[in-house]
Amino acid sequence: MDFDYTAAAELFIAKRSGGPRGPLGYRRFASAAEAIRFAVEELPGARMLGAFMQVGDLRFDAEGIRSLYADEAYPLQRAEGAQATGGLTQKPVRR
Repeated sequence: MDFDYTAAAELFIAKRSGGPRGPLGYRRFASAAEAIRFAVEELPGARMLGAFMQVGDLRFDAEGIRSLYADEAYPLQRAEGAQATGGLTQKPVRR
């Protein structure tokens, strides 16, 4: 996908209370790259799960945001040790 990381973006973040129909937090960013960095590096993992980003007519859920962050075309420097897991702990695999 040819994604424009310089396009303005809106980030909608589920608030802790209110359940699935509760109010959303809202932040506008000058670039999608900044919104992606904020979502992946600064949002706690549980809040990232309910987040979505709107860039023009395109909408990305938490998984989509993390995949844009992990993409080699992502233009910003990633935080040291940052992973595209949005702060979530990897579940161990039982064998």
